[in-house]
Amino acid sequence: MKVGIPKEIKNNESRVGMTPSGVFELVKNNHIVYVQSNAGEGSGFFNDEYLKAGAIILDTIEEVYLKSAMIVKVKEPIAKEYDLIQVGQLLFTYFHFASSEALTKAMLKAKAICIAYETVEDAEGTLPLLTPMSEVAGRLSIQQGAKYLEKPVKGRGVLLGGVPGVAPGKVLVLGAGVVGIQAAKMAAGLGAHVTIMDINMKRLRYVNDVMPPHVVTEFSNEFNIRKHIKTHDLIIGGVLLKGAKAPNLITRDMLKDMRPGTVIVDVAVDQGGCVETTRPTTHEDPVYIIDDVVHYSVANMPGAVPCTSTMALTNVTLPYALKLANMGWEAACEKDKGLKKGLNIISGKIVYEEINDAFGW
Repeated sequence: MKVGIPKEIKNNESRVGMTPSGVFELVKNNHIVYVQSNAGEGSGFFNDEYLKAGAIILDTIEEVYLKSAMIVKVKEPIAKEYDLIQVGQLLFTYFHFASSEALTKAMLKAKAICIAYETVEDAEGTLPLLTPMSEVAGRLSIQQGAKYLEKPVKGRGVLLGGVPGVAPGKVLVLGAGVVGIQAAKMAAGLGAHVTIMDINMKRLRYVNDVMPPHVVTEFSNEFNIRKHIKTHDLIIGGVLLKGAKAPNLITRDMLKDMRPGTVIVDVAVDQGGCVETTRPTTHEDPVYIIDDVVHYSVANMPGAVPCTSTMALTNVTLPYALKLANMGWEAACEKDKGLKKGLNIISGKIVYEEINDAFGW
């Protein structure tokens, strides 16, 4: 199969769809791999490394799309790419369709085969291709939240770890999934007091067993959330519903209950966000303020650490990319039921029902 790795063109997205080692494995399996020139530069992977791995370097993104049967990316195509996609072309990337009607309509019009990383499942029903980026985003959410708590960027002026004689900052984590666990781990490591909330008691029991005593659990409901937002300095939105729009756990009216300079980092922004006032931002312009509450909602957070993120992503996507290239998407999805759940759109038809639900179609 002819596989294309285009350069990501979303704002400040420096990740790349595959490392040279991943390309090497595809070439070893007798596939042709086209890599756009300098596609991996932002992640620290250069053209000569891809050439040594057996790739063919193409100068333009147009050439990569034109020559490839399968496109392997990191982020969803943006408007500039829509017209480059060919009928029947296989796109293997993050899509998060439920958060973008425009993208969904564009892929339907293109009549492409869209396999979304974020809905591929493993035998346990977890999301193996979303997990590494959720781990990165969860950890990064605390790093970014701590920065925006500083007064020069309109935060409360709180040091999360505190100092002797001064209580540490307080972090509220909504969701005890991968993002929430990693966020809690990082915040706890800094010495912050952490409250992590979920509706899944099994997850809360797990958190209670593995986290230190200054990480406390509480069942998630509106009453408890309203109580905690009044006293916590940093709030992390980490709730995920597979392939569906994230629930708004914090509404616009709740912002008035927060102290000025409270910071919200909504990691669920790709799926619409856990906060009603969330809107996607970029690394170039990451925050905005509503009712004196700082909102950080960058839609590609792991893109800030592309070297780590690209390697972590290729570790998990490569086995699936090899299946798709070796067998073709139909046979691969028939044999691997978890990969089949990654199918979101097939030749102009939505096959993942949560997308229809998100738009009321």
